[in-house]
Amino acid sequence: MPLTEREIEVLNEIRAWEQQLLNYDANDLQLTYEKYLERSFSLLPDNVQRQFFSVIDTWLFHLHGMIQGSQIQMDAKERILSSGRVFNKDLHQIEDLRRLDIDQLEYIAMQQIARHRLYSFAQGGLAGTGGPLLLGTDIPAMAVINLRVVQLIAMTYGFEVNTPYEMMSSLKVFHTATLPARLQKEGWSSLRSEMSTSEDHYFYEGSEEISDVTWLEQPIAQLLKAMVITIFRKRLIQGIPIVSMAIGAGANYQLTRKVTEFAHNYYKLRYLNQKEEI
Repeated sequence: MPLTEREIEVLNEIRAWEQQLLNYDANDLQLTYEKYLERSFSLLPDNVQRQFFSVIDTWLFHLHGMIQGSQIQMDAKERILSSGRVFNKDLHQIEDLRRLDIDQLEYIAMQQIARHRLYSFAQGGLAGTGGPLLLGTDIPAMAVINLRVVQLIAMTYGFEVNTPYEMMSSLKVFHTATLPARLQKEGWSSLRSEMSTSEDHYFYEGSEEISDVTWLEQPIAQLLKAMVITIFRKRLIQGIPIVSMAIGAGANYQLTRKVTEFAHNYYKLRYLNQKEEI
């Protein structure tokens, strides 16, 4: 089916974003930091490295499954379908959402994106108070928020995340979206090559390894943020640690903004590709 004028316009917007991503050049400081991190991690024995990343991958798989099967996610799925029925009453399952046009799907997706950016902002503000419990749960909370919004964006565009293929796709979208900008181009190219334009897959046939040494930059950045919050949390303005709360809220918001922008472009592109093949 040929794309409409509006769909072609959205496709061109995605291509412009993609071009920016692919043309990003790292500066010398970023490259030096990357080499230092890889060199430091390479000092560990190979079996320890493999075990370390295997634990992270297993944790992400279980976390994804817990979110996907949770009641709160089921309720969000029903809300997405209810929002879709405003435009088309004959929507009964997630795949039916592909009957909607791109503007309607973007409207529903932006509701999910705005809500989760707010969640991240609030989570960062709470972590910014410097409480040990809130700081300690910041990384798991951010993983939950960002994995959840990737799943919801996928469902908005008609891709149910309870199959092995869609589960791995959403995890790889999350992984690539959380990488530094200079490393995202390789992940994006891999996702593009795996993108099906003619049929829906059930089983995933590619590599199931997700995390690697390059992905460690994001957790390290989160730990550095926690250190900065700890330093500034005693600087109170009228009894409130405004500076540390602003640091936490801003950093978490920017991370979710980056993740949602990447995931939204990916699933919009999949939607348009599949529609063009029908």
